[in-house]
Amino acid sequence: MDKEWTKRKGTKTLAMCPRECPLFHTFGSRMKVEKFFPIVSLAPFIREFMIIESDWEVDSKIIPDTSMIMAFRYKGKVIMMEGEATEAISPVVLAGLRRSARLLHYSKKTANLLVIFNEGGISAFSRIPAHELFGLTVSSENLFPSKELNEILERLAEARTNRERIDIIEAVLQRKLIDNKANPLIYEAIRIIRQHSGIIRIKDLAASLHISQDPFEKKFRALVGSTPKQYASIIRLRNLIKNYPSYSSLTAASYEAGYFDQSHFIKDFRLFTGQAPRDFFKSPLFW
Repeated sequence: MDKEWTKRKGTKTLAMCPRECPLFHTFGSRMKVEKFFPIVSLAPFIREFMIIESDWEVDSKIIPDTSMIMAFRYKGKVIMMEGEATEAISPVVLAGLRRSARLLHYSKKTANLLVIFNEGGISAFSRIPAHELFGLTVSSENLFPSKELNEILERLAEARTNRERIDIIEAVLQRKLIDNKANPLIYEAIRIIRQHSGIIRIKDLAASLHISQDPFEKKFRALVGSTPKQYASIIRLRNLIKNYPSYSSLTAASYEAGYFDQSHFIKDFRLFTGQAPRDFFKSPLFW
């Protein structure tokens, strides 16, 4: 199915097959995904908003990304599945960066509004060091009182349009803004890591920024939510997946991504996606 984009007033509406969704890998069903750009005052901290709606039961695999996410589920139910274990996810959660894929099950008639932060963006709304959330999905009561969360969910459920829902969340987040001192050194480190597609030695990166490695890593973790090495690994593997069709072989792709030990590459890839490389790329339903 081809992408059908409609742009209006800072909004992207996307009707898509699951493989084209930028954050999710869905199985056997479609999900309606709508993206919105943040207003100017929130743009330094928030990459985008996303509303995901599913009329049917859907299993969705999420692979690691560099953004922390706050999710408001105003309709339906979502369950996180890890092996044989299952866990119902709270209506409003904050998800930190992670190294491994997650599998979620959406019930019928489920709707979520996601706030997708820029790197370090959470620090504009919370004093919690971002690395304390690494690998975790926690209730957003750490940011909002439970009474306020319930009121927000009620307003989202009652809103007539998704645009109204985004306006509600933007107003809430504007009120929550705190003094946020930018750290140019860390943002320069992010830029360099991305420029090198994640293939860079952290020791050399710190040296190029004229800072010792230990304090650099401490500052990076607190702001971004992972170590520089973990962040670079996410960039490296997402870049490999994105560019995979241009490579002549899986071996060539792994070499281009800086892997010279195939067993190491396969181990990292399996952790990252939940599948071996050949199985992942043979699937017709990857994003």
